[in-house]
Amino acid sequence: MSVQSEAVVSSKRAPTRFYILLTIFIVTTINYADRATLSIAGTEVAKALQLDAISMGYIFSAFGWAYLLMQIPGGWLLDRYGSKKVYTWSLFFWSLFTFTQGFVDMLPLAWAGISMFFMRFMLGFSEAPSFPANARIVAAWFPTKERGTASALFNAAQYFSLAIFSPLLGWLTFAWGWEHVFTVMGAIGFVLTLVWVKFIHNPGDHPRMSKEELEYISNNGAVVDMDHKKTDSQQSGPKLHYIKQLLTNRMMLGVFFGQYFINTITWFFLTWFPVYLVQEKGMSILKVGLVASIPALCGFAGGVLGGVFSDYLVKRGASLTFARKLPIVVGMLLASTIILCNYTDSTVLVVSLMALAFFGKGFGALGWPVISDTAPKEIVGLCGGVFNVFGNVASIVTPLVIGYLVSELHSFNAALIFVGCSALMAMVCYLVIVGDIKRMELAK
Repeated sequence: MSVQSEAVVSSKRAPTRFYILLTIFIVTTINYADRATLSIAGTEVAKALQLDAISMGYIFSAFGWAYLLMQIPGGWLLDRYGSKKVYTWSLFFWSLFTFTQGFVDMLPLAWAGISMFFMRFMLGFSEAPSFPANARIVAAWFPTKERGTASALFNAAQYFSLAIFSPLLGWLTFAWGWEHVFTVMGAIGFVLTLVWVKFIHNPGDHPRMSKEELEYISNNGAVVDMDHKKTDSQQSGPKLHYIKQLLTNRMMLGVFFGQYFINTITWFFLTWFPVYLVQEKGMSILKVGLVASIPALCGFAGGVLGGVFSDYLVKRGASLTFARKLPIVVGMLLASTIILCNYTDSTVLVVSLMALAFFGKGFGALGWPVISDTAPKEIVGLCGGVFNVFGNVASIVTPLVIGYLVSELHSFNAALIFVGCSALMAMVCYLVIVGDIKRMELAK
C-alpha cells in the first residue's frame, strides 16, 4: 500500500491501531499505579503495622519475587492462549489483590505484615504477563517504522502513572487514610477489566479494522497472525531449547542485562523515592505526592521523546542499531546524574536532578522496542518473558539493597550511588555486548 493511499485511509478516520495503543497506555498506567500504591502509602503503612526499614524492604520486594517467577510461564501462556484472554485474567486478579491490601489492618499486627507481603506477592504474580503482552500486541498491530514510538508510549505510561497518581494517592493517604489508596485503585481496575474485554481484539478480528489498514500493517512488518498460528511446540509448553538459544545469544544477553540495570532506576522511584523525600528531606506525605509527580512527568516526556527520536532516525535512513542505541546511551548518561543529589542540601536542586535523571531514564528505556525488533517471531511472548525475568530481578534486588543500605548507613547517599552506577552499566551493556540489533532466527 502506498503512502498516498495510507493518507487517504487515515483522512477518513483514525487508524484502529491508535485506539489499541491508547487502551494499552491506560491499562499500563493503572498497572504502575497499583505497583506504586505502597510506596506512596509506605510511611503510614509502616507506622500502622509497626514495620521497620528492613521489613518494608522485604514487603516492597515481594512483588518482584512473584513477578519474576511468573515471567516465563506468563510468556508461554501468552503465546499459547493469546494476548487478550491472558491479559483479561491478569488485569482482574491484580485489581483484586490491590483492593484486598486495603484490609490488612483488620488482622492482628503479628499477621498484618505477613499478609501485606502475601498480597504484594500475588499482585506481582497477577501482573507478570502484562508487559510481554504489551510487546506482543505492539508487534501484532504496528509496522516496524512505528514500533519504537508505540512501544515507548506504552512504556512511558509508567511515568505518566506516577505523575498523575502520586498526587492523588498522596491526597487519599492524607485525607482518607492509607487503606483507601488500595481500595480505590482496585475498584478502578475492575472497571478497566470490562473496558479491556470490549475493545481489545486481534488485528484480523477487530470489528473496526479496515482492509486497507490491515494490509498496510501486515505488509510493513506487523505480525498480524501471531495469535492464530499455533504449532505443536507452542501448545505443549515453553521449550527449554528455545530458552537456551536466547540465553546463548550475545545480542539477547546484552539486551536482557541492560534491562536489569535500567529497571534498577525504575524500582528506586517506585519504592524508596517517596520515603527518601520524607526521611531525608523532611517533606510531608501530601507534599511528597505533589513533588514525586515532577520527575515522573519528566520521565514521561523522556519516554515519549526517546521512542519518537528513535523512529525518526529509522525513517531518515539510520540503521536500526544506531537508532535504538543512541537514545539509550544519551539517556543513561543523564540518568547517572542522580548521584549529584548527594552533594547538595537544596530541595529544589535535588528535585531538579531527580527530574533530569528520570527524563534520561525514560529517554533511554527502549528495551521493549528492541525486544519487538529482535525477538524470534515464533516466541515473542516467551522472549518478552525472559527479558522481563532479567529486568525484574531489579524489583527484588533494588528494594532490598536500598533497605539494607539505609538501615546500616542511616543515609540514602550510598543508595543513590548504587542507582547511578546501574545507569552507567546499562549503557555499557548496549555499547559493548549487544552488537547489531536485528531479529533473531531460531534453530529448529
